[in-house]
Amino acid sequence: MIKRVIAVYFSPAGSTRRLAERMAASAAEALGAEFGTLDITLPEARSAGEKRAFSKEDLVVFGMPTYAGRLPNKISPFVGSGFSGAGTYAIALVTYGNRSFDSSLTELRYLLRNSGFKVIGEAAFPCVHAFTDLLAPRRPDKEDLSEAGKFAEKIAAQIAEGAPAGDAAELPVVSADDIAPYYLPKKEDGSPAVFLKARPVTDPGKCDGCGICAGVCPMGSVDRTDPSKITGICIKCCACVRKCPKGAKYFDDPEFLSHVRMLERGYRERKEIYMFP
Repeated sequence: MIKRVIAVYFSPAGSTRRLAERMAASAAEALGAEFGTLDITLPEARSAGEKRAFSKEDLVVFGMPTYAGRLPNKISPFVGSGFSGAGTYAIALVTYGNRSFDSSLTELRYLLRNSGFKVIGEAAFPCVHAFTDLLAPRRPDKEDLSEAGKFAEKIAAQIAEGAPAGDAAELPVVSADDIAPYYLPKKEDGSPAVFLKARPVTDPGKCDGCGICAGVCPMGSVDRTDPSKITGICIKCCACVRKCPKGAKYFDDPEFLSHVRMLERGYRERKEIYMFP
């Protein structure tokens, strides 16, 4: 019997959080279970050596964004090592910025299964791109959130129908060989866009030093005493850009901007939601 449904998510821009929480809340209501959340976005939530354990009385909705067709490479090791299931039911959820989710969902299912979870449902939702509002604008929208809730209710019904003697169907096993390499970003002319070292810059005329950008950085890389300084790794999540109330943060790297224009030119059609089963 499921007693608790937990939304676990890494969500710098907020879209993955909204979908994971909607799924988990809908499943919890359908099952008459407790609803909870576990936000692993900020560094302090990913303490080294700490492992979160889940039981057969839990259902976990695990949400991750897609970066270059995979899970964020600075976060995926924690996804693989920071959680422990005991045949715990899980729904794998990924979001993507309207290009493609490529291998991110396969990678998430692989990591969850290797950590003791039984993945019985998976979904990929297009969401507004972290880089630009022109890709999947305002998504997840009301329709997306409604579909997320219905999908979770469907999974909950499958669990309820199988309890206590039956068993919900686990999705097919995948291996590391099923996970494709990271997508290679391209510029407008189709050549590789190399912006690994790109960092957000700060408009001194707009920045009032409030420190919000430092507080939302998932890598802890924005200097809290001087927010214009990036002292560590930047994963291009754009949390600092999107959550600055003054609009003081932006990227000016030419290769990065060329890649954004390429995406805006080629991937503006409305993408459909993928859900299975």
